[in-house]
Amino acid sequence: MPSNPLADRPVRTASIIGTGSYTPDRVMTNADLEKLVETSDEWIQSRTGIRERRIAGPEQPTSDLAARAAQSAIENAGISAEEIDLIICATCTPDMFFPNTACFVQTKIGAVNAACFDLSAACSGFLFGVETARQYIASGTYETVLVIGADKLSGIVDWTDRNTCVLFGDGAGAAILRHSPESRGVMASRMGSDGRLAEILYIPGGGSAHPAGGPTSAENPVTMKMNGRETYKHAVTAMVSASQKVLEDAGVSPDEVACFIPHQANLRIIEAIADRLNISMDRFMVNLDRYGNTSAAAVAIALDEAARSGRFQRGDKILMVVFGGGLTWASTVVEW
Repeated sequence: MPSNPLADRPVRTASIIGTGSYTPDRVMTNADLEKLVETSDEWIQSRTGIRERRIAGPEQPTSDLAARAAQSAIENAGISAEEIDLIICATCTPDMFFPNTACFVQTKIGAVNAACFDLSAACSGFLFGVETARQYIASGTYETVLVIGADKLSGIVDWTDRNTCVLFGDGAGAAILRHSPESRGVMASRMGSDGRLAEILYIPGGGSAHPAGGPTSAENPVTMKMNGRETYKHAVTAMVSASQKVLEDAGVSPDEVACFIPHQANLRIIEAIADRLNISMDRFMVNLDRYGNTSAAAVAIALDEAARSGRFQRGDKILMVVFGGGLTWASTVVEW
């Protein structure tokens, strides 16, 4: 039987060679929110762990946040923008329906040789993007891929709903992936979805089902709706399961993981995951107290801050795990 040239090709790994992040200058504290809705700093902190979040200005679309994070990642990786072959922008708050937000980022950072597309998986988008980048690199289609998680949630939050507006903020995080023979890079990934639970966390209006300004637009606003209790329950279950499965796939025990980077949505969720995995909280990267839930940007920002602060070193294993609307979830084990 003739050999398969694709099977004979050496395995190409995909390593994260640089990270970056950006959050807007404006800080909205819990005290600021007390002026908008019936809430309190104590109520918010005790239930979520959030003290403040960053809010982008009206002149800052998602592509601006994404471009700032991307430029930081490019500098951290020590490459030029012209070396980037592909830009994947994970977002649920694109600048517009089309062109895709990645194309706007391409122009702003000067990545003239890159193909560009957006990826929509809500809060899970960055890890969906990392696995997509790994596949392109493993196949030899692209050498250098920029993955961005960026969202401007302040534009889709109902600022009269005290149950949701206290949770979210704006920001962007980015990673550069490339084959590196010195590292195993992305060792394993798990992605999952359950569309039957879509209405636990969603935006009812603005799309083709209920166009903005259409006959049903009054009943289907272009703002986020969430069933908090159900979201919490499914988030904990999905992220614990995804973490266990991806560790098994990678052949890595929890004790070998130097840093766990969970989705930054709610401190109670993170504590529940740590408890069920029997892992000390001091091994978890947590920054939601400063940023709130930034959706696709959350894990990406936390990854960048953990890397720059020395939470792990070259050769260490890290685990990232996320959960978002869709419902969607993902987990990834990386050798740094």
